[in-house]
This record gives sequence, structure tokens and C-alpha cells, in this order.
Amino acid sequence: MKISTPGRICLFGEHQDYLGLPVIAAAISRRISIIGSYRNDDQVILELPDLNQKVQFSLKETFPYILQRDYFRSTINVLKRRGLTFSKGFDCLIHGNIPINSGTSSSSALIVSWAHFLDKMSDNPSNFTQKELGEIANSAEVLEFGEPGGMMDHYSTAIGNVIYLESEPKIKVETLTPNLGTFVLGDSLEPKDTLGILARCRFGMEDVIRKVKTEDGSFSIFHTPLFQISDYKSFLSGDEMSLLKANIEDRDILLEGKKLLSQNVPESGREVFDSKFGELLYKHYKNLRDHKRTSTPKIERMMNAALSAGALGGKINGSGGGGCMFVYAPAHAAEVADAIEREGGKSYIISVDMGTRIETE
Repeated sequence: MKISTPGRICLFGEHQDYLGLPVIAAAISRRISIIGSYRNDDQVILELPDLNQKVQFSLKETFPYILQRDYFRSTINVLKRRGLTFSKGFDCLIHGNIPINSGTSSSSALIVSWAHFLDKMSDNPSNFTQKELGEIANSAEVLEFGEPGGMMDHYSTAIGNVIYLESEPKIKVETLTPNLGTFVLGDSLEPKDTLGILARCRFGMEDVIRKVKTEDGSFSIFHTPLFQISDYKSFLSGDEMSLLKANIEDRDILLEGKKLLSQNVPESGREVFDSKFGELLYKHYKNLRDHKRTSTPKIERMMNAALSAGALGGKINGSGGGGCMFVYAPAHAAEVADAIEREGGKSYIISVDMGTRIETE
């Protein structure tokens, strides 16, 4: 049995899902796969040559957890609670080409693949939908360990293509089917500063929202128009106003992006569509760079080089402070990729891809 699952990029809504705001994400044509077969005992043996690791445990020893983020065991436990049983162990080889620790959801793609594999190889397969596999992976990776985290990574990698995801007032997933051209992913090869970025973008913004709601009980991050935030200058610092403005603008950029991506674009309108899409991505990037401060000098050089080489727009991807950026380059993708590499990044030409799937070996 071979299962593969894509990584993902966040098109719109970066650093907004934890505020309850929606996101739009796209699965990408870089994937992680699990190839496995049954054993005649209860051992689970997982070979991960990309990480130079090997994991081995018994199906009878899935709890308590031994590792800090014991996702292989936790996925089995989540599935057992859903009624699946396992009488045989597995030999598995895990391999992928998604950049690791770079904001492209390699870990979530791995857990989705593992959940999908386990369902198909269990004694009593449930044949979970892609959406259900995303929920299972979120339970195994986030809920099982009491960690903060939204559903974007798991739903996006499991369902594939382009999705619009709301988390408030309840979870709503909508599949979008735009005919998008080529992207170029650029890995800065810089480690991400996830904790430092979250301290500002999440906890800082949550403080701003509390302050504003104390003074104006009618304020809503979901509905308050941009022009109204000038009323809050008297009690917010310049830095707090900057964060608030960026989040309101990014909320509106996402809504504009959703409208654009929901259009049925004729070939005669393709150039206008591509240009507008790239423009919206770059508007989002400028807020991330200038107000949320998630970019780095190297990523800015990579972005400028890509735009000069023919990209139509792009943004930093993931938590930031390092990691990956991407640009939309329906034409000149090879030139754009070369430009990113000249600035010291690692480039990958990618396209929107399907979700988790069974592969023909």
C-alpha cells in the first residue's frame, strides 16, 4: 500500500486563523509518501531515511506516549477510539520532497498520510473521507497533546486543491476550483522564528483586540470596517495601530481573493486574473513584512529578485522569521526559480495538487 499527501501554502489569511478569521490555502505538488506492508507480528517499524531516523514500537505499546510529539502512536490511538482495530504490525518506508521545518506543512502531511495508511490497512477499514482524515490528523497532532493549532494544515493537505476554511462561528470548509498557473516556492534555508513571531502577531494582536473591545464593545475583528480604526488612535500605540490595521486589511484582502478565486475566468481574461491574483498576494506580503514583521532581509531579496524575473506577486509562507516564501509565476517560472537561487535560496517550481491519495506502485 502506498499513500501520498501534499504539502501546502497559505494564499490568504496568514497569521489570522488563530484570531478566528478565515484562511485560503492550496495544496502543492511536493508530497510525502508512506509505502508499507503487513508484518506477522505486532511490531510497527517505520524507516525515515530523509531524517536518518527509524521508529519502532509494538501495537500493544501505543500509550503512554514516549516522545514529546509521539504522532505515530497518537494517530493509532485516535483511530482506535473511532473503532478501528489492528491485529498485525507494519513495515513502512516514509519518503518526501516537501521542505522540512519551512512552513509548508510537512509534519501535517506526514500524519495525514499515516492516518490514511492505517485506515486502509486496519482490520476493519472505515474508508474515511479526505475531510475526516484531516480531522483525525488534527486530533493526533494537536488535540492529543494539548497544543495550540488550527485546522488549516490538516484540511488543506488532506483535501487538496484550494480550500477556504472558516473556524468561527463553526468550522466550514469550501473547495475552490480556480485554474491557477505555476508557482515558485523559495526556501530561504533560514530557521523560522516561530515563537518570536507568535509573540508579536498572535499574543500582541490579542492584547490589541482586548484593549479595543474595552473601549468599544461593538468592535469585531470580523466586521469592523478599516476606516473605523482611526477612532482608536487615542488609546493605542503606533505599533498597536500598525498591527490592527494590517489584520483588518488582510481580512479584506482574503475576501477579495476568495471572490477572485471563485470566478469562472475565460481564457480572454486570464492575463487580468493572473495580474490581480499576484497583486493581492503581494499586498498581503507587505502587511506581513511591514506590520507583522515576519519577513527577513534574505527573503526580501529573494522576493525582489523573483519579481524582477517575471513573478506577478507572492508572499512569505508560514509562521515566518525564516522558512519559505512563494511567488506566482504562470510565465517565466524557470527564470524566477534561478533568480531565487542566486539570492541563496532553494527553489521549487510547483503547482496546485490533489489531496491525500492511494498511489499505484
